[in-house]
Amino acid sequence: MLSEREDNFRGLAVKLFEIGAIKFGDFKMKVGVNSPVYLDLRVIVSFPDVMTTVVNLIDDIIKEHNIQYKHVCGVPYMALPVATLVAMKNKQPMLVRRKEPKSYGTKKIIEGKFNAGEKCLVIEDVTSSGSSILETTRDLRAEGLVVSDAIVMVEREQGAILNSKKNGMNLIPIFTLSHLLKLLQEAEKIDEKIVESVKKFINSCQIHDDGTLVDPSRNFVNELSRTTMSFEARSELAQAPLAKKLFNIMIIKQSNLCVAADLSKADHILNIADICGPYICILKTHCDIIEDFSENFIQSLQMLSKKHNFLIMEDRKFADIGNTVYLQYTQGLYKISKWADIVTVHALPGQSILQGLKTNLDQPEKRGVFLLAEMSSQGNLINEKYKEATIKLATDSNDSDFVAGIVCQTSDCFSFPGLIQLTPGVRIENSHDDLGQQYQSPEDVVKIKGADIGVVGRGIYEAKCIDKACILYRDRLWAAYCDRIESNH
Repeated sequence: MLSEREDNFRGLAVKLFEIGAIKFGDFKMKVGVNSPVYLDLRVIVSFPDVMTTVVNLIDDIIKEHNIQYKHVCGVPYMALPVATLVAMKNKQPMLVRRKEPKSYGTKKIIEGKFNAGEKCLVIEDVTSSGSSILETTRDLRAEGLVVSDAIVMVEREQGAILNSKKNGMNLIPIFTLSHLLKLLQEAEKIDEKIVESVKKFINSCQIHDDGTLVDPSRNFVNELSRTTMSFEARSELAQAPLAKKLFNIMIIKQSNLCVAADLSKADHILNIADICGPYICILKTHCDIIEDFSENFIQSLQMLSKKHNFLIMEDRKFADIGNTVYLQYTQGLYKISKWADIVTVHALPGQSILQGLKTNLDQPEKRGVFLLAEMSSQGNLINEKYKEATIKLATDSNDSDFVAGIVCQTSDCFSFPGLIQLTPGVRIENSHDDLGQQYQSPEDVVKIKGADIGVVGRGIYEAKCIDKACILYRDRLWAAYCDRIESNH
């Protein structure tokens, strides 16, 4: 039988993964190298059950190691709420270290009542080199406090314990990164490839206490880069159920082709869907340009999607406040929520737009959105700040499990492997049209631009032989994906 404490460890590890506190992908570190894992424990403040478990485990460590202390100090900023709860639980006074001293008044850097010679316990969320703990420790010691113990939630095993010991500190983790990975693998949340990739990174990227690499000459290739991973591996990391389903369709059909049926007649769209259905993973529509839209059309389209195993994407590009998009999605002539597996969405209104779309859905796990982070039209007004905010909404919000992917044009737009990149503007012939649309080849869009799915419209539905054109685009897009994966292994 597992002990209660071991159960707490396992439960906490899984919960951290599920709330997005642990991410796998391609993340730039302060030292300048790219890490396959990112720990964002700031999100736990929104989960009281997680905070309670963390505080209880810290209390267990205090008792187990017989740590003696008069004060508790959290490393700013994430560890402050945890340190507050630890202090309250044990009825011990707390100290707050400012990151910068006040430029007025007493100009203190340590806030709180204390006497020189008293012991202070330091709390931190994540450590790599341990430099943040050591900075806090130096400021506390400069005020005459005795600091010899620190507890960290996750220790990344990149030098923090050794660096802390050299500076007279005993660093005790709730989790080491290896322990955390082991528990997640046992819970079948991640596979052996992810574990081994992170271990290689840990071994090759050790850091001094001044934040410099122990061996800067070592060359490390991040095996969890989104564009080098297979769809099979990435499916396991997808937060959105619909993303998992789409990955599975692509794998089974060996197709990463989306056909844009931007046509105004229902029969024409159904004809394209039936001809192209066996070769595509998504059929994209614009329902508001269909002149003879009807319930019969939708029923026929849904039958074809089941017959040929593809998803329906309504390229609605929602961009209004939550209540309005709820009505646009569920009501009116089109009742999009009833039939579209995926809808496209602008991030402009913020998280409320995702909440509005999810409102009152019977089975939200069967629906999903693609957020627009970049556009293919010449002279569009999307800038870097907007793009970054869109990616943050897709990965860090409470509604991340509703976001299946990103519509964008560049491979560096986002790093999370569980999201799918959809890139429009694919055409073998022509580089642009007369209305600002810019085209690119299947190979360029997948290998250079980083697309997982390429969107083809006129290149297929205006072709003399639609089925042959569809097969050609499917084969070239899939071959480009296979080459992308193979060239990195």
